[in-house]
Amino acid sequence: MMFKHNFKKVLSATAFAVALVVAPAANVSAATNDASSTQQSATATSQDQQTSQDQAASQSSAANQSSATAVSASSSTSTSSATSTSMVKKTTKKAKKTTKKSKKKTSKKKAVKKVAKKTTKKRATKKAAEVAAKKAAAKKAAAAKKAAAKKAAAKKKAAAKKAAAVKKAAAKKAAAKKKAAAKKKAAAKKKAAKKSAEKAAKYWIAMRESSGYYTARNGSCYGRYQLLISYLGGDLSKKNQERTADRYVYGRYGSWVNAKRFWLAHNWY
Repeated sequence: MMFKHNFKKVLSATAFAVALVVAPAANVSAATNDASSTQQSATATSQDQQTSQDQAASQSSAANQSSATAVSASSSTSTSSATSTSMVKKTTKKAKKTTKKSKKKTSKKKAVKKVAKKTTKKRATKKAAEVAAKKAAAKKAAAAKKAAAKKAAAKKKAAAKKAAAVKKAAAKKAAAKKKAAAKKKAAAKKKAAKKSAEKAAKYWIAMRESSGYYTARNGSCYGRYQLLISYLGGDLSKKNQERTADRYVYGRYGSWVNAKRFWLAHNWY
């Protein structure tokens, strides 16, 4: 009887320890109450068994009955412990499920947060890229504008230089043309003066030789310039006299002016 009583105490203490270790904090109180109820039941049973022990000498059937009652109590205690363990398992399972849901929710929040952070970072990067692109475009436009201005200035300078060169060339050409014209004019003037001098000298000699008559005759000399008849070759015309006189003077003196100069020195030519 004492062994059975001690077994009940150990069983109750074990159930209580299991309840404390396995169950969550919220169910510890319930497990403690169940264990206390079981201990009180075991204590009452022990008292009954003590009473039965006092009467064991005379009533052996009562002792047997007490033994059966103890076995029944032990079975009841085992059933109660099993029920408590099942409740603990259920509670633990529920707590795990709740924890899992909480973790899932937290994970989802973290994922959302991560996505939001990634989106924000992406937007910031995109904005920074746009700003950089705008700056680069502005810089490129400024460089292009500067290059265009430089090119335009160079083109303008080249055009001005070309215009100046053309103007200078035109002025030089005009000056050369003017000089050539002046030279030509001077040459023409000189030629005209020479021609005039030649004409005047020829006339002067004609007046001295024949007073200007084409039919004047003095021995073997004939005509306006008193040439030898043999020079005229039988042609006494005015045209032939002029042609023959020019050929004679230019062949002998080079010009009528030189012929006049000779005449003035020798009274003949």
